[in-house]
Formats: sequence, structure tokens, C-alpha cells
Amino acid sequence: MIRVMVVDDHPMWRDGVARDLAAAGYDVVATCGEGRQAVRIAPAVRPQVAVLDLQLPDLSGVDVVRGLVAADPEIRILMLSAVDERQAVLDAVKAGALGYLLKSAHTEEFLAAVRATAAGEAVFSPGLAALILGEYRQIPAGGPQLTDRETEVLRFVAKGLSYRQIAERLVLSHRTVQNHVQNTLTKLQLHNRVELVRYAIENDLYD
Repeated sequence: MIRVMVVDDHPMWRDGVARDLAAAGYDVVATCGEGRQAVRIAPAVRPQVAVLDLQLPDLSGVDVVRGLVAADPEIRILMLSAVDERQAVLDAVKAGALGYLLKSAHTEEFLAAVRATAAGEAVFSPGLAALILGEYRQIPAGGPQLTDRETEVLRFVAKGLSYRQIAERLVLSHRTVQNHVQNTLTKLQLHNRVELVRYAIENDLYD
């Protein structure tokens, strides 16, 4: 069972999200109404996925993301928020969030996003990827030398597509896409898809 922590200051919403997750077979290891509480107890309950609101009473969601990632670099964070402003989404992803889903999402969409997040895939509500990723640009000259194909795959990773979706788009095998991603991680000296998406956004690899 995938261990999930839910962090939201609205009790009814928090409890509803926890019930949906439990009904879908997830192990809800903790629910928190404050950011400091989440950062404090996360090392003890060791969630694999944190579902996190952006607006909390004591800390900003971005600060909570930083705290959770600092305590456990392998944790995968899905923002679940009513805020759809470009800078808020961008700040959350730069801090280490893997995905960003709006609270208007249907239950099925939310559960699918948690599954994808647990699998290490970047997930965004429809429209948010375009909102934050803007116009695609190549890696600046003098940076790591990626091949055209590696850059193309990185572009799709930044959009939040799974390896299988990228393979279908580029008419490649799933294994080939995995190899391109691994080569890119090695060249950029990164460790996982969270860092890869963050790198793509920070370096204006937009689509």
C-alpha cells in the first residue's frame, strides 16, 4: 500500500480527501492542519506521497514543500489547491513539488493524480502546464550538451507526460524513452524526475 499524508487546514476537506484515498486502497498515515506539524511528523510516519494545500495558517505550502523534501528527498508531493496563479504553481514546483492539481478536480482525476505522483510522474491540472511552461526554449549555450532527442524528451517530461505517453508521441519504445531520461539525468547530475522537472522549468524549457 502506498503511504499518503494529507495536509490541509480545512477539516471537512481534509477528512474527505483522506476518506477517498482510504477507499481507493491507500494507507493514509497522517492528516495535518498545519505545515509545521506536517514537517515535524513526516519523518516518523514516512509518507511516500504528500497531498498538500498551498495556503496553510502557519507556513506557506511552498515552505512546507521545502521542509518535507529536506527531511526526505524521495518524498513525492502533489499540491492540491484552489490557487491557480502561475507564480504560485511555479514556486511550488521549484521547491520540489512533483505535481499541482486544482481542488475543482473530480475524485477520479485526483486519485489518478496520486497514483501518477506515487509512480514519479509529474501531474498538472489541464491548463496549468501551459500556464507555467510558456514558450519552449532550448537549453542555453554553454549548458550540458543534450542531444536533440534528449531535449525533446525533456520537453515532454516537463509537461508532465508519462514515459509511455512520450513513447507514443515520439514513436519510440518505452525502454528508449527511459534510456533518454537516464542519460539526461546523468548529464545534468540530477537524481529523479522531480529534479528533472524543476531543472526544465528553471531553465525555461517551456512548451
